Amino acid sequence: MPESTLAQRLARFAVSSTYEALPPDVVRSVRMRVLDVLGICVAASSLDTSASARAFVAAQGGTPQATGVGMGRRVPAAQAAFINGVLAHSLDYDDTHLPSILHPSASVVPAALAAAEEVGAHGQALIAAIACGLEVCVRLGMAGYDEESGNSTFFEHGQHATSICGALGGAVAAGLLYGMDETGITHVLGVSGSMASGVIEANRTGGTVKRMHCGWAAHAAVSAAQLVRHGFTGPPTILEGRFGFFEAWLHGRFDADAITDGLGVSWEVPGIFFKPYPANHFTHTAIDAAAALRRRGVDLDQIDSIELGVAHPIVRTIGEPIEVKRTPATGYMAQFSGPYAVVAGLLGGGGLEVSLADYSDELARDPRRRQLMELVTVVGDERCDDIFPHQFPSILRVRLRDGRELTEEALVNRGGPQRPLSFAELATKFTDNVAGRLSEDATRELRSRTDHLEDLDDVRGLLAVLDDFVAPSPHPSVHDQASS
Repeated sequence: MPESTLAQRLARFAVSSTYEALPPDVVRSVRMRVLDVLGICVAASSLDTSASARAFVAAQGGTPQATGVGMGRRVPAAQAAFINGVLAHSLDYDDTHLPSILHPSASVVPAALAAAEEVGAHGQALIAAIACGLEVCVRLGMAGYDEESGNSTFFEHGQHATSICGALGGAVAAGLLYGMDETGITHVLGVSGSMASGVIEANRTGGTVKRMHCGWAAHAAVSAAQLVRHGFTGPPTILEGRFGFFEAWLHGRFDADAITDGLGVSWEVPGIFFKPYPANHFTHTAIDAAAALRRRGVDLDQIDSIELGVAHPIVRTIGEPIEVKRTPATGYMAQFSGPYAVVAGLLGGGGLEVSLADYSDELARDPRRRQLMELVTVVGDERCDDIFPHQFPSILRVRLRDGRELTEEALVNRGGPQRPLSFAELATKFTDNVAGRLSEDATRELRSRTDHLEDLDDVRGLLAVLDDFVAPSPHPSVHDQASS
């Protein structure tokens, strides 16, 4: 066995990365991610799958330890992590790391919040734990990123890297909040490595199981840390070992340097992309480019044709088959439609440009939108290829009836490090997500407590405003498919 394994090095990083040692931009980023996740959880609480998750947890019983959003009462920590992880990933609105295409916060934040509530952790301890959990999650995901193919090897194997790596990242966060030392965190990684899972066949042929993935990852994370507290141990070579994590998932093909280079010095956390819009991330720059045309005052009745240029690998997701993408039957299908994204940007909506209300089943079938979508084609563009997958760029070309051509380029995703969202913008997204679900006082209180998270002596005060929140019954028009 090597003198220091990858798990041991990650554990050493985690226990040494106290709140006082964190860079200010990491602290700020974590606060924003907590607010983002909580808003998404509240917004997703009325989904049918959310009701299923709550029913599953209610049947388990157990000691009230942590807040499951929408339950109206506290539940065991691992079960709270499950509920909130399900909710956080159900609307395709959670943050994304590029180019690994991981959604790290949807597993790590629910796991950390549950463990922190169970032990009554200080806000500073929660921030440090989330920061370390996110960093571990992202670096494990990047270890499986194939630079040559420009894709994640996890995905090529049908594996959901988000939940697989999220289970280990969340477990590190939970272990830190339970007060574990380097040895304990190494064991937590070793145990959670046997609990990580996620298969993405539902992306291809349907089913709602993908909404469960981040919930199960968060549940596994807290459970692994609790098992170590009770005496279970894991192999120190869990990651690089002959029968370890990377052999099991990636057939031994991984980049160890992606895990260790600059660990604790160069942080990935601030660079994780927030999602300003509730749709597949590939569509976001299409919305931005179309919104820029709207602000130029383009007359929609004078448009003859619209060409949306994107990276070639994106075309199959948001542009094929084009007949289906031009006629989404549900709001869920609209989330993955390039033509719908263009039209949504041209028409404008709520939130930061478009919001959840702009992806309803009714609007997906709206005759005016359908008429405009018929004008849109989605094509591969070599300039976009050169940038993808570090960004998901779009070039929009519009031909008017009088022969003029208008072009707008959106080459950088909003919400990433080159076009960051401010706390005020994230607060707008949060307020939009909880509108009609939380009172104005509760909304204001939750925003304020999150903005001053490091000052909380007991994290249980953060979520106390949600203790009495009971989610409404699922609405008939809610999408019944899982996002990706």
